[in-house]
Amino acid sequence: MGFRMYVPTRFIFGRGALDQLKDQKMPGKKALLVISSGRSATETGSLMRTEQLLRGAGAEFTVFDKIPANPTKTVIMEGARAARDADCDFVVALGGGSVLDASKVIAMMASNPGDLWDYVKGGTGKGKAIEREPIPVVCITTTAGSGSEADQWGVVTNEATNEKIGCGGYDSLFPVLSIIDPDLMATVPPLFTAYQGFDALFHGTECYISKYASLMSDMYALTAIENVSRYLERTVRDGSDMEARERVAFGNTLAGVVMTVSVTTAEHSLEHAMSAFHPKLPHGAGLIMISKAFYQFFIEKRACDDRFIRMAQAMGMNEANRPEDFIAMLTRLQERCGVADLKMSDYGIRQEEFEMLAKNARETMGGLFAANPFEMSDADCVAIFRKSYR
Repeated sequence: MGFRMYVPTRFIFGRGALDQLKDQKMPGKKALLVISSGRSATETGSLMRTEQLLRGAGAEFTVFDKIPANPTKTVIMEGARAARDADCDFVVALGGGSVLDASKVIAMMASNPGDLWDYVKGGTGKGKAIEREPIPVVCITTTAGSGSEADQWGVVTNEATNEKIGCGGYDSLFPVLSIIDPDLMATVPPLFTAYQGFDALFHGTECYISKYASLMSDMYALTAIENVSRYLERTVRDGSDMEARERVAFGNTLAGVVMTVSVTTAEHSLEHAMSAFHPKLPHGAGLIMISKAFYQFFIEKRACDDRFIRMAQAMGMNEANRPEDFIAMLTRLQERCGVADLKMSDYGIRQEEFEMLAKNARETMGGLFAANPFEMSDADCVAIFRKSYR
C-alpha cells in the first residue's frame, strides 16, 4: 500500500479553459513562448490567443518556434540560449507532448551551464546534478497524449549518439500551471488523435502492471484507461465530438499524474530506441506497433493475470475473466481507430536492427526494465520486435 506522491501543479481543465490564462498570476515578467516548428499554432489561432492572454496577464514574451516531433538536444540548447538572450524568467509551452517536454528541459538548461548531456542520467550522460533551479514553466496542452502537463520529465534525443532519454525529474520541473482545454484539441487530425490517445492509454496500462503500482496509482491508472479507451474511437471518428475529446483529455492528464506515482515499463524504452534511430516515427505509433507482443509476453509468463483482466474490464468487457481478454480489447480498439496495421518498415526500420535497438533501450532507459512485472532479457526484446514487424 505504500506510495510517494508529489504533484504541485495547478490544473485548469475544461472547454474554454485557455481564457482563464489572463486571470492567473504569472511566475515571471517575460516568457519564452515555445511552440512547434509546424504551423498548427498559427493556423488554429491558438498562438495569437495565447499572446493576447499573456499580455492581459501583464507578461511580455518572445516566441521560440523550433520544436520538432521528437525534440533534440540541439534544439533544447538553442531554446535555452534564446531564453537567456531575451532575459526570459519563465517558459510558456503551447503545443503537444513534444513542446511540453522540450519546454521543461529548456527551462532547466536556461539556468544551468554546460551541455544538457552533462545532467542526463543514462547512456552517455554524465549524470551531474543541476547547479541552479530551472526557471518556472506554464503548460498549455493542445493534444491528449503525453500527460507531460502533469509531470517533471522531458524526453529528448541526442541526435549525435541516437539516445532518447528522459531528462529532468526534479521537483522544480513540475509545471507551476497547466491548462487543459479540449477546444484546443478539436483540430488534431484523426490519425494523430489515435497515436496520442494510445500513448496516454499505455501510460495507464504500463503503470498498472508495473512493479511500482500501488492503491493510489491504481486509482489514477484505471480511471485513465477507462476514459481513454471508451472514448478514443469516437474522438478519432469525429474530432468535433467534444464530449469524447474531454474524456480523452481527462484520461490523458490522469495518465500523466500516474507516472509520478507509479513507473512505466520497458514498452517505452523499446519505443524510444525505435524513434531515436528513426525520428520520423511518431512515439504513439511506435508504441502501437509493439504493444500486443509486449503485453502478450507478460500474459504468457502469467506475470499478473488479475491485472490484465481488470484492465479488460475497464476498457468495457465487463465479463472479462482471462488475461487474453485484454489483448482482444486492445486489438479491437486499434482496429476501430484505424491503426491496427501500422508497419515498422514504413519508417525505415529493418529486422537487422533489432538487437541494436534492444541494447539501446536498456542502455538509455534501462531503469524502466525494473518496473516490468517479469524479467525481460535482450533476447525477449528482440522477439517482441520480430513478432511486431511488418
